[in-house]
Amino acid sequence: MARTRVRIPSVLALSAALTLVAGCGDGTDPGAVADAPAKGAALAAGKDRPVVVVTTTWEGAFAKAAGAEDVKVIVPQSVHHAPDYDPKPSDLAAVAKADFVLYAPFEPYAAKIKEAAGSRAKLVEVNLDNDPDKVRAEVDRLGALFGTRDAATKWKSGFDSEYGRLNKDLQAAWPGGKSPSVVTQVFTGWAAKLAGATAVGTYGPEAVTPGQLAGLSAKKPSLVLDNAHMSTGTVLPDSGAEQVEIVNYPGEDLDLLPVYRNAAAELKKAMGGS
Repeated sequence: MARTRVRIPSVLALSAALTLVAGCGDGTDPGAVADAPAKGAALAAGKDRPVVVVTTTWEGAFAKAAGAEDVKVIVPQSVHHAPDYDPKPSDLAAVAKADFVLYAPFEPYAAKIKEAAGSRAKLVEVNLDNDPDKVRAEVDRLGALFGTRDAATKWKSGFDSEYGRLNKDLQAAWPGGKSPSVVTQVFTGWAAKLAGATAVGTYGPEAVTPGQLAGLSAKKPSLVLDNAHMSTGTVLPDSGAEQVEIVNYPGEDLDLLPVYRNAAAELKKAMGGS
């Protein structure tokens, strides 16, 4: 796992209250709720484009899907576990120019970055989950905040078409025409849904305990869908289940669709060997 260790005294000196800001709330900071409609209306009228800073490529893909064109990613793609990242001075400079800062609740430094940079950007918590229903809901919400509803609607149409195609292709590849039984990591359930697989158990994010190992193995899954970004190694050794590494984060192009295509390719290959 690649990690970057660059400390910023002004960030670390912030009070514990700032940390709480990043971990609480219903999805958007209070300022965003109050001010976003007016900002969104101005953007929709063509007076400006939203400048969006995101913590990772995952939030970046959601922002791009919602219609944002000016998107700056803070955490390098080489950092597989975003909470391990320590912000750099250049990150503060980017945040200072942003209209919106997107983050996830497990990334506690987002509020600190904004405060240290003196930014007036709206801090927006994003529900990072590739479940299709949650993706559509977040893209809708962000499109409303950015004033880019039309672009968000267009993206969702393409997403629905591609998701449906992949789902049908995977169902056609079921071993013996039967839905495979799978065990998923807490953040890979969306991949089981994509395949139309039958989820028989969940683990993580911590390593599987001996008791969990016995219980999950007893369910005799054919596949284990591990999280490539939080892997703890072989999950169910000696169970006969094939482990599939599922990647949640998009690439530097901030395109979410390849995440589904790549997962489908890995799942299809694994089911062919089941």
